[in-house]
Amino acid sequence: MDFTGQTALVTGASTGIGAEFARELAARGADLIMVARREDKLQALAAELARDHDARVDVVAVDLGRPGAGAELAARVDALGRQVDVLVNNAGFATHGDVTDADLPRLLEEVQLNCATVVDLTARFLPAMTARRSGVIINVASVAGFLPVPHMAVYGATKAFVLSFTEALWAETRPTGVTVRALCPGATDTPFFDVVGAEEAAVGKRRTPEQVVATALGGLRRSGPAVIDGRRNTLVSLMARYLPTRIVIGIAERSVRARNRDHTRSAGAASSR
Repeated sequence: MDFTGQTALVTGASTGIGAEFARELAARGADLIMVARREDKLQALAAELARDHDARVDVVAVDLGRPGAGAELAARVDALGRQVDVLVNNAGFATHGDVTDADLPRLLEEVQLNCATVVDLTARFLPAMTARRSGVIINVASVAGFLPVPHMAVYGATKAFVLSFTEALWAETRPTGVTVRALCPGATDTPFFDVVGAEEAAVGKRRTPEQVVATALGGLRRSGPAVIDGRRNTLVSLMARYLPTRIVIGIAERSVRARNRDHTRSAGAASSR
């Protein structure tokens, strides 16, 4: 799909999947509005895209985990005089561990960023898209949205919300000319896991950001509301739908615990050398 003459707003654009979305959209002709907390990383990527693709790139450094940040971002986009043709709601993070032991403000920030901000930005930019009868919205969910994930309970729940919200939005927007998709990656080789606090705390072998973004943009040509990245993750989603919930939860819990043990062993071995 060609995006020449269009402007894409990508949140969480400084690293990982968000940065790869920015690169690939610029390669396909789009101008960019890149949003993240780290302005230095955004500026470095903006320089790369301007050099390699002659793209117009604006950066907006804002913490979307704060209530009210969506309104601030929309105002800054208006001040730039930009029209958002493509919205990629990618910003998000995960907490790891049991809810009993969790830092409550951190959990609430996770819900704010992963859920409320997605709704906020979608509701702000969608009306203009429907009025133009064109536009693209990609909300980054997760394969974790298909199943409860013990020890990452809030993260799994937020991604289930994003998936359900986006599937419903897909139905609402079908007559409008706006394309809506939920992207469901699994474990991806990005700095995301530094935030989680457990390098391998996810179901499935890691995929690269390039693979995930290629899946997402390829999925715009298909008709369904959700795009699942990778065969393994497709299998996980099918398993979650058709196996009894009790069994699915047990599998997810064993997977998280096993991967945490592997990470602990590898970290211990590294520290002993």
